Amino acid sequence: MKKIVSAVLVMFGVTTLTFVLFQGLGDPSQVAAGQNADQKTKENILHELELDLPIRKRFLHMVNDVSPLSFHSRAAIKDKHLHGFFWGNEMCLAIKWPYLGKSYQGRKPVLELLSNAFRGTLILATAAMLMAVFFGIVIGCWAALKKGSWIDRIALQFSVIGISVPSFFAAVCIAYFFGIYLHEYTGLHFMGNYQVYDAQTGEARWSLQNLVLPMITLGLRPMAIIVQMMRSSMIEVMSMDYIRTARAKGASAFLIATRHALPNAINPVITAITGWFAELLAGSFFIEYIFGWQGMGRLTINALEKLDYPVVAGAVIVSAFIFLLINLLTDFLYRYFDPRIALK
Repeated sequence: MKKIVSAVLVMFGVTTLTFVLFQGLGDPSQVAAGQNADQKTKENILHELELDLPIRKRFLHMVNDVSPLSFHSRAAIKDKHLHGFFWGNEMCLAIKWPYLGKSYQGRKPVLELLSNAFRGTLILATAAMLMAVFFGIVIGCWAALKKGSWIDRIALQFSVIGISVPSFFAAVCIAYFFGIYLHEYTGLHFMGNYQVYDAQTGEARWSLQNLVLPMITLGLRPMAIIVQMMRSSMIEVMSMDYIRTARAKGASAFLIATRHALPNAINPVITAITGWFAELLAGSFFIEYIFGWQGMGRLTINALEKLDYPVVAGAVIVSAFIFLLINLLTDFLYRYFDPRIALK
């Protein structure tokens, strides 16, 4: 209950900060109506977007719209196409999906735009994280078991490079080298999405080729961090008494590493895995933009270029919610892998 209350307070803080920071970000009526719109059209748009109200009322309306538990009139429920459960006559108590407003461009609901874009981000982040977790744990364990050897030194050098190189710089280098310079040999594309459309039939099909380069770029840094954390944790666990006892009983090196050492060494790595997965879901902005990947990052950058405040604010709020949700999940993963840890 403490964690849930804390999460609610964090979401309220994020919503408040988002509202304050985006005040005065361009003229919404000008952005929505175009350069040649007359004053009457702008006033109608401001009234439709409720931007002609005082700031205090606009803030209260925003909090009420974002909150799953809120109060709405029947007219507002119909106008905003709210989904959920409603009790009351004219003014209803609502348990609903959050309402993030409508985009200035195209007048589509922000939640619908973010939901469509989130699919692409989820595919990219999941693929990158699976790659990072698999190779990070394998290389980290291998380096720990071969401590001091050339394998260990190469793994450490790789992890330092992976942590040090900025993601946007790595994206440009990887995209140019593998997507352009070696395209004839790799067959990988510089830009593309997870779906491509047939020029004749218009049918969509999955394209794993377009996933490879952004997946490697996005997963490079978390993989490097997991390698270092897994190596350090594994070295510490392998020096413990129960490991020496297992060796004395004649257990094989593979059994000791996988059954006895790995479950106890992986706890610190869980924090890196869950934390980085949340960051990949919420922060793959430049990677998506560079590789032309259709996801939340590219949608948000395009919205920033067009001063589409509701989309940007919605992306910030959804990203904060993702972080909180995965942090809560981390607590339960700790408990699963190590029952000695009590949730506090």
